[in-house]
Amino acid sequence: MFRTIDDFSSAWARESEGTLKILRSLTDASLAQPIVPGGRTLGFLAWHITCTLAEMGGHAGLTVIGPTEQTHPAPTSAADIATTYEAASASVAAAVTAQWTDAQTSDLIPMYGEQWPKGGMLSALVYHQTHHRGQMTVLMRQAGVPVAGMYGPSKEEWAAMGVPPMP
Repeated sequence: MFRTIDDFSSAWARESEGTLKILRSLTDASLAQPIVPGGRTLGFLAWHITCTLAEMGGHAGLTVIGPTEQTHPAPTSAADIATTYEAASASVAAAVTAQWTDAQTSDLIPMYGEQWPKGGMLSALVYHQTHHRGQMTVLMRQAGVPVAGMYGPSKEEWAAMGVPPMP
């Protein structure tokens, strides 16, 4: 759980930049890559991460500018998803900084039928996108899209540096 807004802001800046690296790597064709036949697709996950920012932020009482899955169908353009995510992510950062204080991070708010501390909601927002970003990297490999490294170089990035892939 985040206990200070600065800690969240620092983590959010890193994590949203990582998500943008992944989103900017997608191609329009790769958006159709399914998890399983008839299941969620890479495009669904990319849009879900994007829409969750306004949806979850709104539930928490933050004014976050961005689409929701109920109000905006998923674009067919990977570039549109990345651009929309970038704006919504910046809106999250601005809303948290402007609307919440460190002293409020322990305040409980109603979230999905439970009471969550505001700092816990911020952690859940980061974990949620990290979880789906991991799913996306597997689908990207299946779709033949190079994967950007998140917490270190990816296989493709190691190769570009001349380092042989690890077994």
